[in-house]
Amino acid sequence: MPQEIERKFLLAHDGWRSSIVKSARIRDGLIATFNGRKARVRIIDDHATIALKGQQNGFGRSEFEYAIPYSDAEEMLRTMCDDRVLEKMRYYVPHAGLTWEIDVYEGLLKGVVIAEVELDREDRVLEFPDWVGKEITGDLRYSKINMEKAAKRRERLRQDKP
Repeated sequence: MPQEIERKFLLAHDGWRSSIVKSARIRDGLIATFNGRKARVRIIDDHATIALKGQQNGFGRSEFEYAIPYSDAEEMLRTMCDDRVLEKMRYYVPHAGLTWEIDVYEGLLKGVVIAEVELDREDRVLEFPDWVGKEITGDLRYSKINMEKAAKRRERLRQDKP
């Protein structure tokens, strides 16, 4: 079974920016979620995928991701994701044999910056760059859906103020 093993972190500072080797614009749309499982459509630059992800178990979860036509992904984002589409820039930063992915969110989550690293096994020992801060793997406050809900609540409160 395909397995995604990743750890997520906040950043201590912007020192990672000097080591960027490439970047990509990403649009993620949440199609459905149920008991920690989710279906997600994603457009990265000019490529599109659909992914089904299982429940988190430790640092890992099952993940099935497939390439789909770009036009299908655009239609899914437009018709199936309602207002659950997030945009971000992803920056790729190598360190100690691994590639760290730094997501800088735009739009509703503007200001949120999260680093993640995918691993080949859960017990892999990491050598941390000095720009890595607090680990947030498994912290539900930092799941995309919860960050989105919190941002929407803040926006509603802001709009309700006289």
